[in-house]
Amino acid sequence: MQLEVDRGDLHRTRVTDHEARALPAGGARLRIDSFALTSNNVTYAAFGDALGYWNFFAATEGSDGTRWGCIPVWGFAEVVESDVADVAVGRRVYGFWPMATELVVEPGRCDARGFHDLAAHRRPMASAYNRYLFVDADPVHDADREAQHMVLWPLFFTSFLIDDFLGDAGCFGATTVIVSSASSKTAIAAAWLLAERDGVRVVGLTSQRNREFVASLGCYDVAATSDEVATLAETDAVFIDVAGNADVRGAVHARLGDRLRSSMIVGGTHWNHEAVSVAPPVGPRPQFFFAPAQSAKRTQDWGQARLDERVGAAWRRFSRWTDGWLHFDTASGFAAVERAYLDHLDGRLDPRTASVCALRRASGFAVASEPG
Repeated sequence: MQLEVDRGDLHRTRVTDHEARALPAGGARLRIDSFALTSNNVTYAAFGDALGYWNFFAATEGSDGTRWGCIPVWGFAEVVESDVADVAVGRRVYGFWPMATELVVEPGRCDARGFHDLAAHRRPMASAYNRYLFVDADPVHDADREAQHMVLWPLFFTSFLIDDFLGDAGCFGATTVIVSSASSKTAIAAAWLLAERDGVRVVGLTSQRNREFVASLGCYDVAATSDEVATLAETDAVFIDVAGNADVRGAVHARLGDRLRSSMIVGGTHWNHEAVSVAPPVGPRPQFFFAPAQSAKRTQDWGQARLDERVGAAWRRFSRWTDGWLHFDTASGFAAVERAYLDHLDGRLDPRTASVCALRRASGFAVASEPG
């Protein structure tokens, strides 16, 4: 069974119950136990066609011609059937899943830490999304913090690569980094990493509702509302667009012009915003930031072990820091998960809250103690 959405109307959902697929030779069946839902998953849906996120997991076309899709999520699963010696039944795995109860994969490129799904339809996609890690061999896995891992790790890794990309480029000569959708967890992680750099000033753009929360985090030097862009200091800056709001992006470009040294589009938390202005922004051309490309570069530059070491050290500091403000809600069963998805889609959740989900049964993930 899996939860699918109408690619043309992301508010329409359905649950499909297909007959279990027979395990092919060289295949493995994984029972999906738990996963996270965040605004990152809304970005996957919003950019599903442009960036190929709909291509990872199959959905059946509706009899009325509706193009259904399955939004990818990050979480944990257990191998329950396998025709691959290196992928043993009973091992727990972390990776990229459909919102479903199981997934049949074709494991290949196996090593001590995990494997890749080499199914033909996934081979054209970025390798980082096809990699599955055995939790007992994952250096960043902590059995007591699996909820944090599901919710934050994919976002943090993206943010680590954003910070690394900017550091590698000398921040394009800028001393200020402006981040939109500043209350989102991807933005917070990026701001936290950037705040560790000497001489970098981080400005967060957010809604009036979330301004106090953003200011309280301590990783932003300035917390401003999106309609205050015209009051920002005119200085050399970089823009990290997590909102995907063309009007906010246009306002930042208009305010800074050629003093804006780089403009990267990272997410689409404002996926349903209808732009008022269609004029192209002044200054640099906005570019999509594709995290797997920077990951591949650093793997080549440093080697996998060194990359893992650097990310892991930063991750452990960040994960502990979030204990001061992050809370978890759990959603069990298709109806509850659908409600959680729609809450994220419409931006109804408090930014302090994260959703951990289980479709099949009560999940076994661990949640660290929440702040009082």
